[in-house]
Amino acid sequence: MTMPYETVRDQLLDAALNHVPFEGWCAACFDAAVADTGLDRTVAQAACPRGAVDLALAFHKRGDDIMLKRLEDTDLSALKIRERVTLAVRCRIEAASTPNEKEAVRRGVVLFALPHLAAEGTRAIWNTCDLIWAALGDSSDDLNWYTKRGLLSGVYSSTLLFWMGDDSADNAATWTFLDRRIEDVMTIEKVKAQVNANPLLKPFMAGPMWLSKQIRAPTRAPRVDLPGLLRPRR
Repeated sequence: MTMPYETVRDQLLDAALNHVPFEGWCAACFDAAVADTGLDRTVAQAACPRGAVDLALAFHKRGDDIMLKRLEDTDLSALKIRERVTLAVRCRIEAASTPNEKEAVRRGVVLFALPHLAAEGTRAIWNTCDLIWAALGDSSDDLNWYTKRGLLSGVYSSTLLFWMGDDSADNAATWTFLDRRIEDVMTIEKVKAQVNANPLLKPFMAGPMWLSKQIRAPTRAPRVDLPGLLRPRR
């Protein structure tokens, strides 16, 4: 019986996580994962046409799925929006719960810093932040849709980089850093609200505000998970 490609990819990913800390996300890592699983190489390449790159993206997606499950199982009703966003980012980072997984994240940052893969890395981070806002019930469909995800991408990326070098107990320093970044974003939102409410500035903002309302969020399409093609979830 032929295995679904998702199953093949998951088996390869589980095996690869034993090699990534030493090899990185590279051809040698992919070859070792194929050897460990005993999968036919043709089947492995059909599930991951780009080899280790597809495994690295699958690893990122697995982290997104873990985060979404934790948010789904958590009662968020009593939390303020900033607390919900903070929790979501924390859940996403904590999805890498073992030393091997943390090193896999570090190696992934290196991989997607390469010029020809930078767009893939940016897309993965943007998709994570889109999933967070969607899970928190964001209903914006104008310029705010973009600004929320753009600001959160900066918060998530900077917190992730801090976490990679954090050796404090229970990552306490990382969560303090995250709180500061969220506070910075809230300050920006407060300034925007004050400007919009100021009667002296309101006439000057009429044009930009009108223009911002003409911008629409992209149409949400069904998720497509084909080998070598991990599309953002809409």
